[in-house]
Amino acid sequence: MNEPRTATVIAVNPSEPAEIANKSVTKAVRLLRELASRPRTGATVSTLAKAVGISRPTAFRLLHSLERTGLVDRIDNNYILGSEMSRLGRHADPHAGLAARARPLLQELADTFDETVTLSVPNAKDELDLIAEAAGSHVVGTTSRMSPHMIGKQYPLHASSSGKVLLAEWPIKKVLGRLPEKLEAYTAHTVTDRAALLAELDRIRENGFALIDNELEEELISLSRPVRDSSGNLVAIVSLNGPRYRFGPDRIPEGLQQMQRLVERLADAFWQDSE
Repeated sequence: MNEPRTATVIAVNPSEPAEIANKSVTKAVRLLRELASRPRTGATVSTLAKAVGISRPTAFRLLHSLERTGLVDRIDNNYILGSEMSRLGRHADPHAGLAARARPLLQELADTFDETVTLSVPNAKDELDLIAEAAGSHVVGTTSRMSPHMIGKQYPLHASSSGKVLLAEWPIKKVLGRLPEKLEAYTAHTVTDRAALLAELDRIRENGFALIDNELEEELISLSRPVRDSSGNLVAIVSLNGPRYRFGPDRIPEGLQQMQRLVERLADAFWQDSE
């Protein structure tokens, strides 16, 4: 399995009428996103036009304007993201817009199940940053590990449902290089055998979700689903967490169904385009 490319997330307010959006700007943003998915190789005008679904002359005009502003550079016949894009990026909070768009949708799922819902994003250290959460009226879990106000916390990849989703994205060679043969146990049910974990990662890839049951802390069930951009790259992970006596195995099918709807709505909110 190929290692996923880094995706650029650009949020568009879905509440704004489509006719307000400038179509040229929207098309230019789509070109920038496509270039972000090709950070090393770049792409020609023809390749970019085909990838984003616009004509070659339109793509050329937009890329020429972006080049003049420094947002893209041209090397021979290939375009890449420019230095001005990098400079602007250093001033941007990479998660603020994403978290703001996500919170109302996370809250709806949290209210439906009266449990805690979180959103995590991969970082440059091959870990996950928890950037947004929404809580029901209950306190999750029985220990401080999964207490409320989890933003900023990180959890072991092999013993958390969100971590397993991330691991399932990696090539097997990368997983083997990152995780020891004997993994740390957090409960008696934590998967500590690396070979067993690799088999579970195969199932996660096939099923499209991860589940932990008593693995991170006793009596905690957690479900996670990936959020992907239009190119299929992982950009975020949604998790639904609850203790077994409230959120038991019988509620898992409903939880997964509702989470898939949430994932689709998040994708619409994050990458809604005007044609």
